[in-house]
Amino acid sequence: MDFIESIKERARLERKTIVLPEGMDKRTYEAAEIILKEDFVDLIILATPEEYWDNGRDYNVSKAKIINPKDYEKTDKYVDEFVELRKAKGITRELAHATLINDYMYYACMMVQQGDADGVVSGACHSSANTLRPSLQIIKTKPGTKLVSCFFLMVVPNKELGSNGTFVMGDCGLNQNPNSEELAAIAETSAESFKYLVGDEPKVAMLSHSTYGSASHPDVTKVREAVRIANRDCPDILIEGELQTDAAVVPEVAAMKAPNSKIAGKANVLIFPDLDAGNIGYKLIHRLGQAEAYGPLCQGIAKPVNDLSRGCSANDIVGVVAITAVQAQIK
Repeated sequence: MDFIESIKERARLERKTIVLPEGMDKRTYEAAEIILKEDFVDLIILATPEEYWDNGRDYNVSKAKIINPKDYEKTDKYVDEFVELRKAKGITRELAHATLINDYMYYACMMVQQGDADGVVSGACHSSANTLRPSLQIIKTKPGTKLVSCFFLMVVPNKELGSNGTFVMGDCGLNQNPNSEELAAIAETSAESFKYLVGDEPKVAMLSHSTYGSASHPDVTKVREAVRIANRDCPDILIEGELQTDAAVVPEVAAMKAPNSKIAGKANVLIFPDLDAGNIGYKLIHRLGQAEAYGPLCQGIAKPVNDLSRGCSANDIVGVVAITAVQAQIK
């Protein structure tokens, strides 16, 4: 059984409700039809009748609950709660109402915050900022969170790499230029996400253009310091670096460049030094390496909220919904 099928099986064991706020996009309905046929979660789709007619009428989504935020019976309650949550920012009830009925991501987050859904998947036609901002304002961060970050779950065709071809890669979607402390926090939470979702021992490589001092630059020093902090704070997690990508994932290269490393050549969690490297790297692997890419998946938010690439397919949405459901099972 491949990775995403195993995730769907886990989702079926403890059924969750996931809300899809992009009822104005055909891919939402195409994905929903697949999800409902495979029957591993319950779905809510946010859409007006016109949005459903224009985008969803050709798909069988009769088992989904389609909610029009403009006239749903709980909208007034959500507005009142949103005003209470944002009263320190001076939000009026009129503005709160307008925000919720016009920006479905805010509405979806209120549904999760109020316990009417277990998670949100958005981003097919919205930016990451438009997906993450409402979640941070409404659902907020998980207690003890050092840093909210994003990762991609990548499945490459070569099953000899990573964990049967599966990797967690972070941060590929949120933090532009993390400092050493932030990189260490990303490494810690990415390792936790890998262990929970994949089930194997995380082996974390902190990536750089240098392997163990082969180059000298402030960017290399940043990664090296992040490794020191991560090893201090998380002594039970295997975290090494700085490592070039080939030394991290190719055993033959690792034998030459890092012969004494416990991780080199066997890494399954890859931490990029900044968002440029992470975003470029995952897209190269996805598009040129024909890998499956699920994300950006968020870590550090109190309830699961996951982003999508605007270039995603319906099958990408299906996979992220399954992962979101499994994340919602975490007690």
